[in-house]
Amino acid sequence: MSNIRFKVLKIAFRPEFVHPLKEGHRFPMLKYELIPLQLKHEGMADESNFFSPELASFESCCLVHDPVYVRQLFELTLDSKMVRRIGFPLSQSLIDRERYILDGTIQSANYARAHGVAFNIAGGTHHAGYDFGEGFCLINDQATAAGYLLKQQYASRILIIDLDVHQGNGTAHIFKGHQQVFTFSMHGEKNYPFIKQRSHLDIGLLDDISDAEYLGLLEDNLTDIFRKLEPDFVFYQAGVDILETDKLGKLNLSINACRRRDELVFQMCYKNGIPVQVSMGGGYSPEIKDIVNAHCQTFKIAIDLYNL
Repeated sequence: MSNIRFKVLKIAFRPEFVHPLKEGHRFPMLKYELIPLQLKHEGMADESNFFSPELASFESCCLVHDPVYVRQLFELTLDSKMVRRIGFPLSQSLIDRERYILDGTIQSANYARAHGVAFNIAGGTHHAGYDFGEGFCLINDQATAAGYLLKQQYASRILIIDLDVHQGNGTAHIFKGHQQVFTFSMHGEKNYPFIKQRSHLDIGLLDDISDAEYLGLLEDNLTDIFRKLEPDFVFYQAGVDILETDKLGKLNLSINACRRRDELVFQMCYKNGIPVQVSMGGGYSPEIKDIVNAHCQTFKIAIDLYNL
């Protein structure tokens, strides 16, 4: 990894990430507007650290998705059953938003290759599978970016670490039996999705798990995966819906456990010289400040470790 040049922080963001989609989802979308403001307020980033993604091409969207499904997205012709499964009303602005998010993750993966770590303010759309959307996810940004790295021969052993409270079922569906992409999901066993796909490694957690048990399981499994797989690129889905304040999470973990979780991932990547792309995933605490502070904590840990 001698080509990595540290001390450069790159973050994907566009105003389209904040699109309210529908009135009932305005609050969760607000975090995409507030995170950049908070990062700048705390002096962790300035305008030079942000880049504006473009609309991902049809071909890019098809890297790991069924072209028929992608065509129906682009042409707004998905059947009503699939639209209900996704949970958002289909619109051009929604499709454009997904395409911007996807390009942001692909570009930030390239920035991570150069600088060690890079972020997408949005993304983590891990419920989108090969030929379906689900759970407010239409195109799987990190899975597609993994497909991009493989196609360009920029990586050959990719690890996707998904620590959102919800299983990365779409990612598992896409890479089932895949030899070059290893999917690891550590999630609430009794939480959505209730019919789960099989990742290469799934750790299903009980609702009342303690901080110590969670962190012990995570550290042991990360250590084992990195030793056996020796990945040359990592994608990290860093959802903060594991928090005790989260209204959907049920894991009841403290903010300190969330901080230590991020430290374990970043330290493992850093000490092994492995680039890591981070998409922010879920967060549904009733107080928006709890969501924003937890996400910004993820940035701070990486910035401090990588001397950004």
